[in-house]
Amino acid sequence: MNDFDVTVIRQNWQFLAEGLALSALLVAVSVLGGVVLGALLALSRLSRLPLLPALVAGYVTVMRTLPLVLVLFWFYFLGPFLLGHPIGSLTAALIAFVLFEAAFYCEIIRAGIQSVRPGQAQAALATGMTHAQAMRLVVLPTALRAMVPLLLNQVIIVFQDTSLVYVVTLRDFMTAASIIASRDSRPIEMYSLVALVYLAICFTASRLVAALWKPAPR
Repeated sequence: MNDFDVTVIRQNWQFLAEGLALSALLVAVSVLGGVVLGALLALSRLSRLPLLPALVAGYVTVMRTLPLVLVLFWFYFLGPFLLGHPIGSLTAALIAFVLFEAAFYCEIIRAGIQSVRPGQAQAALATGMTHAQAMRLVVLPTALRAMVPLLLNQVIIVFQDTSLVYVVTLRDFMTAASIIASRDSRPIEMYSLVALVYLAICFTASRLVAALWKPAPR
């Protein structure tokens, strides 16, 4: 540690920033796409249509039992084969992340909806609301308080998982740091920086989760 050189960080900050920007893009698309698709899956799983809940449950079970790195490999190698043309590393990674995270968001949203007392939905229906209106105006806003901390916690996990995209040749923040560490023989500086950045982002997000994780007033 006596020859710890911070100049290597300053000299390569643009390269590192590009990797961090890719990580941020992966998180943003994964969370937004995962929440939207997860909400649709949750509503489908709670529906009374024949076979649909079972199909969604099967999808969620498969995705939640597979490692993300395997899902990334699937879409990176099988995507071009199934579609008949290349889709690119970034597209494959974004699709894999959205479909993978949707399974987890589905269960979070489903649990949040089921935590709402049935009497609230029944009261909404008694006022003349349709089932869709009751869900949108009464059930989901009530469930949101219980869901938000878990949703944010999943965002932290997504950010940590972005380091796996190196397997599909993408250069995220962790990969960019690894390249510099190997090229310049400065692993201590690079991996210390990575640890500090991950710690700062994840700790800040976890404090936000803790602040929101408060029981509703009785």
